[in-house]
Amino acid sequence: MKKLTPVIVVEAIEPVLPFWRDQLGFAVTAEVPYEDRLGFVILQQGGVELMYQSRASVAADVPAMARGDGTRTVLFIEVEDVQDASRRMKEFETIVPMRKTFYGSTEFFVRAPCGTAVGFAQFGSGAPDP
Repeated sequence: MKKLTPVIVVEAIEPVLPFWRDQLGFAVTAEVPYEDRLGFVILQQGGVELMYQSRASVAADVPAMARGDGTRTVLFIEVEDVQDASRRMKEFETIVPMRKTFYGSTEFFVRAPCGTAVGFAQFGSGAPDP
């Protein structure tokens, strides 16, 4: 594994930005709009990264990951070999089958025994096609 990034699912992203950006000095490195608001952001400070996604955006993209109330955290793990990670995760429920994303990763998501959604992603030119 190369990196673990939490994806925190919230009703609205805009209220959390001042905390991370203004108070803690995180930079917004990516923004994706959804409808008339933010649907997804990546925040970074040094080697620390976190992502926020709106519940509405998750529900539109992957309904199985949006179930439940309150704040939901998704773990996003960058790996060297997404195919190897896929083989290791065979026994767990697949939430999102292997896919290529617009942001350059080949990824898939499973549900851990505790219910947490865990994604595995490989970036770069070596990332396989699904």
